[in-house]
Amino acid sequence: MMAVSRNDTSVLGRWWWSVDRWTLGALLALVAIGYVMMLSASPAVADRIGASTRHMFLARQVLYSSLAVVVMVCVSLLSPRWTLRLAILGALGALALTALTLVAGTEIKGARRWISLPGMSLQPSEFLKPCLAVVCGWLLAEGKRTPRFPGLLIAFALIGVVALLLKKQPDIGMLAVIGAVFVAQVFVSGINLFWVALLGGVGVGAFALAYMLHGHVRSRIQRFLDPEGGGDNFQVRMSLEAFGNGGLLGRGPGEGRVKDVLPDAHADFVFPVAAEEFGLVACLLILGIFAFVVIRGLLRLLGERDSFVALAAAGLLTQFGLQSFINMASSLHLIPTKGMTLPFVSYGGSSVIALALGMGFLLALTRRRMQGRAESAEA
Repeated sequence: MMAVSRNDTSVLGRWWWSVDRWTLGALLALVAIGYVMMLSASPAVADRIGASTRHMFLARQVLYSSLAVVVMVCVSLLSPRWTLRLAILGALGALALTALTLVAGTEIKGARRWISLPGMSLQPSEFLKPCLAVVCGWLLAEGKRTPRFPGLLIAFALIGVVALLLKKQPDIGMLAVIGAVFVAQVFVSGINLFWVALLGGVGVGAFALAYMLHGHVRSRIQRFLDPEGGGDNFQVRMSLEAFGNGGLLGRGPGEGRVKDVLPDAHADFVFPVAAEEFGLVACLLILGIFAFVVIRGLLRLLGERDSFVALAAAGLLTQFGLQSFINMASSLHLIPTKGMTLPFVSYGGSSVIALALGMGFLLALTRRRMQGRAESAEA
């Protein structure tokens, strides 16, 4: 616990007494769990791919997560107005880089989502998620505040451009998350339920179109519906086996066996590794931390009078909770598999930094203000 006096008027002192320290602590706990899981899962993966050192992924995760914590804390110092400005710049930059991937991106497994940088690959679309949540929150709030401002139409157009880019990559899972977050924000904004239903119908139609046009989407859904139909369900089968092996308290740190054969044991399927080595108790703890962050964030918004803060924070919480649910549910074979990391626990570069940016936005927007409400984000 930081030794900062309540009467401290420094930037650090004011931040410490205004930020949601419980949410910050929960997020840091997830980072710590991520370190433990990399220590457990990454050596087996490194050996399997012939890496120069068994702790390559652990070393990188420490670097990425440390940078993520710095980003999260620095962004949480911002006022709502500067949060919006940073989100607009981030959205424009991520949009341009996402478009760049279509012509100069690195192709992996038939998709162009990454830009190669020295020592790492950057996935710009990861940064679209938190930045769009804040920008669309402002557009919807400004549209409600100023009837002449076409905030909803601009937000629709922006999401449409993003949808076209993500379809070209293709990254249907990312598009589904961004679309779901936007629908949640439109619903929270109090718009006519007809438009919410229309958005839902568009989503269902887009899903059906993706099923017909994209073979990998069709394959994943068919493998989910018919696991014994001959498709490649190796990772899911091994994942379920890990949950069975773990039992209540697990086999013990480092004693798991499934991580030796799971290709993504350090990334998308890190949750089954935790289940096998630390058991159901650890899984419920991880699930409880994610639920705590989302529920506490929503509770802090109950008395919020600034519509921009409420809509932007609701979008960020929806994104965080939805990504967590998709990762855990797919590893339990409750939904079709989707390559999506478990926030702050899975190995990742772009995803970890982008999540930290989003949670920094959330902490900045939900800080207590001297006036008892958030500073207005109006230009």
